[in-house]
Amino acid sequence: MYCTSCGAQNTDGSRYCTACGASTAGGAAPPPNLLAYPGTSAPPRRLRRVMSEKKIAGVCAGFAEYFDMDVTLVRLIWVALFLLPPSPGLIIYVVAWIILPKG
Repeated sequence: MYCTSCGAQNTDGSRYCTACGASTAGGAAPPPNLLAYPGTSAPPRRLRRVMSEKKIAGVCAGFAEYFDMDVTLVRLIWVALFLLPPSPGLIIYVVAWIILPKG
């Protein structure tokens, strides 16, 4: 019997895959994220503050992760937004700092 999640071979009576731990029960409901996004295997990305790569609050690292960009490039964009005359970068950064959950 082969696992439908990872393709590893398991014994015929096993209830869980020995490689990935997925349930091998026939007719089991898919995970909730697959119900919301049919045909995808990855959960939806969420915008959050990444505390492991933070310099100040993790906002730039969170945006970099969400948009799949280099964090240094995102930080340079924030600095450019800080330097614009009405300073939208500062306002957006503080609002994001308050609103975004830690991750």
